[in-house]
Amino acid sequence: MSAPSIIRRAVEPFGAAGSVRVLLASDRVAARLTLEAVLEKSGYAVDSAVSAADAMEQLESQQYDLVLCDLERDCSELRRFAAAQPHRPATATLHVSHELPQDDLQEGEVLVAPVDIHLLLTQIADLVAHRAHGRANRAAAAQVRAS
Repeated sequence: MSAPSIIRRAVEPFGAAGSVRVLLASDRVAARLTLEAVLEKSGYAVDSAVSAADAMEQLESQQYDLVLCDLERDCSELRRFAAAQPHRPATATLHVSHELPQDDLQEGEVLVAPVDIHLLLTQIADLVAHRAHGRANRAAAAQVRAS
């Protein structure tokens, strides 16, 4: 079975991502292209960046629901920058090895990129849903305070 057909079969159940916008920052070309293809096949609208600076520039001009960082360094800086944006997208650091970066563990989500694409997509969907739920709660609380 070829790689594209494996990816296609693995992501078919997740086609209901809707209009969720993802910014994928990765300095590893093969990983970026593969994950971008998997996310797009799953229904996510994906923009990619090759560096933290490139991602920050995109964050200043566009609104994202999720920022995924797979950079050799600067993920902490990118995640802080994303958290300071008015829309406050969910953020996560993708990590492929078994050693988790300690600075990112203390700041929030670290998604270990598994070989199991279903698991990774489930983690992404859960993270986006959690952030959307938080936004809805804050909006409802603001509406109650205003009335």
